Amino acid sequence: MAKVILFQGDSITDAGRDRNNNGPEATRGFGYATMVAGELGFENPNEYEFYNRGVSGNRVLDLYARIVNDTLNLKPDYLSILIGVNDVWHGIDWGNGTGYERFYKVYSMLVAELKAELPNIKMMILEPFVLEGPATANREDQPERFKAFKEGVLEMARLAKRVAEENGVKFVPLQKKFDEAAKTAPDTYWLVDGVHPTAMGHELIKREWIKAFGEIK
Repeated sequence: MAKVILFQGDSITDAGRDRNNNGPEATRGFGYATMVAGELGFENPNEYEFYNRGVSGNRVLDLYARIVNDTLNLKPDYLSILIGVNDVWHGIDWGNGTGYERFYKVYSMLVAELKAELPNIKMMILEPFVLEGPATANREDQPERFKAFKEGVLEMARLAKRVAEENGVKFVPLQKKFDEAAKTAPDTYWLVDGVHPTAMGHELIKREWIKAFGEIK
């Protein structure tokens, strides 16, 4: 029986996936989840089934709210989670951010419950990341907008790593990789608006995902 790999997160994972059940290719979207499926599926025919349940706009609170239908009911053998930037972004623009303490508590609860109900699951927590771009750059009405994004996302990344370490889950660093990539080409070459990856940005995530998967499978 093929093992189930589930990708969870926000719009970075969602990547325009089809909700209308128009076949497995459409429902995985155009991002790193499909790129991972392409490589692993090619190298290991029929060994894995790939599901993407990322939802655009999600914070960790939203991810927890759909834990049953979109995670537990799929009974994944492997699960990767990428969440955190909206927990900051929603606070900056709409006063609806998660807050650091709540982010840590809910993320910890999410991971602990998943491990308790799916004791054989293998998990990866991907680090949230940000660069400067149209969505994150300073504006006339927010002269320190990028500083707020960068400080907020770095703190969410630190907390995500803490959750991973406290629960024996693989942590996948990404911010440093994007920072290094941004030295070779403009930030928007990798993240089109400072948050959402281009094809090249998704390739970067895919490569780090594949390396991490090799260490937990």
